Amino acid sequence: MSATATTQHIYLDKQHPAVWRALNGLGLKVREAADAAGIDRKTIELLNVRTSQINGCAYCLDMHMRDAVEGGESHQRLAVLQAWRETVLFTDKERAALALAECITELPDHRAREVEEGYARQYLSADEFSVVSWLVITMNAFNRVSITSHHPVRRDR
Repeated sequence: MSATATTQHIYLDKQHPAVWRALNGLGLKVREAADAAGIDRKTIELLNVRTSQINGCAYCLDMHMRDAVEGGESHQRLAVLQAWRETVLFTDKERAALALAECITELPDHRAREVEEGYARQYLSADEFSVVSWLVITMNAFNRVSITSHHPVRRDR
């Protein structure tokens, strides 16, 4: 088969729906934990969008950008999210959560992880640190399913 041949994509969620339901169940449990820890919807969606930006998941970016706007996030903050360190538009707690999200998603060397985790711990309680970690770990899993499955982004109707 040539490199230019069309490949029929396998949607992992359709191929093994029970596994997909289990991942969605994990996502729901993590959301419950986020609610219990006081992590608001805007922060959750910022983490989802930033994680999806790093991973290059178009499907998840499309979905979570919409969710963020519906949840009250501003277009300005979403527009500069990739460069959040260069702005003053995010709170210390959001910055800590974003730093942790990038650290978990990119998995830098041990020393860099220690620095980022230490920064996050300055602003996040142990419960918040854990929940943010679980949110990002779960979003990474969803990104990988969508990227591997080649989930399409449909044009707005």
